[in-house]
Amino acid sequence: MTDHIPHGRTARRLEWQFLPPHIRAHVEERCGSPVVEARSQNAGFTPGFASVLVCEDGSKHFVKAASVQAQRMFAESYREEARKLAALPQGVPAPRLLWSYDEDWVVLGIEQVEARNPARPWRRSELDASLDALELVAELLTPAPAGLTLDTFAEELAAWPAYWDNLPPDSLPSRPERHAEASALAAKFRDHVGGNTLVHTDVRDDNTLLDEDGKAWFCDWNWPVLGADWLDSLVMLIGPRGDGLDVEAIIRQRPLLRDVPPEAIDAVLAVVTGYFLKSARDPVPPTSPYLRDGQRWQGEVCWAWLAERRGWA
Repeated sequence: MTDHIPHGRTARRLEWQFLPPHIRAHVEERCGSPVVEARSQNAGFTPGFASVLVCEDGSKHFVKAASVQAQRMFAESYREEARKLAALPQGVPAPRLLWSYDEDWVVLGIEQVEARNPARPWRRSELDASLDALELVAELLTPAPAGLTLDTFAEELAAWPAYWDNLPPDSLPSRPERHAEASALAAKFRDHVGGNTLVHTDVRDDNTLLDEDGKAWFCDWNWPVLGADWLDSLVMLIGPRGDGLDVEAIIRQRPLLRDVPPEAIDAVLAVVTGYFLKSARDPVPPTSPYLRDGQRWQGEVCWAWLAERRGWA
């Protein structure tokens, strides 16, 4: 695991006291009691407000908020999250949407789950719990809930194979002579990812919660797509692979992954490697100082993993 990314402390978020008075008043009205403490949730890479609010009556509430004018992209993300959460069926391990506000700010009141993010480096027991939950998610969300209009995984990532064109071979962490082969492999990812499962697409440690019973929950349902039922389980393995776990053994054991053709897994790894390594070269956004470090690390992990699987290493 990379040592210079402060896992659990990567976000620069708005704090409760800096929200406009009318937004604070609305939140307190919805909570039913004045807020006496705000615990900012600083995992992730976005600057929107996300805090556990403790009220005078002892109740706890999880609230997210973003300004439509000053944080338009994040406000739209929260608006989409509200729409997707409202459509999830009972039983999906995701905190429920309780209420929302959508005017000059987008504000979401979400079920507060007493839980924590998985430890880093990843522990096998916590990864197993997360993969168990993803298998339940795939079961409950195949087919995807009616009424949601979703792009496919192939459509969402359509531009990603071309990112290899912006990666000079000598920019790869190793094996620059495999650049063309990896690029060609990425271009074929569309052939392997079709399906009618609602795929989260962004499952990793900072979007995963483990409750007191060891059950995994998944947050940030902003941009799900339609695709193959195994995609989230594969993406979940990137962090554990980088932390030293034997993810190939896990693939052979998990019901959603063990029968996936190796070429399909390799094609998805190739396309996400190109995305991560290209994105890591982009300017660092001031509101997310660790974003590029996180993308670079994931890109290097995926490249080493792909090279090992292809016999390049």
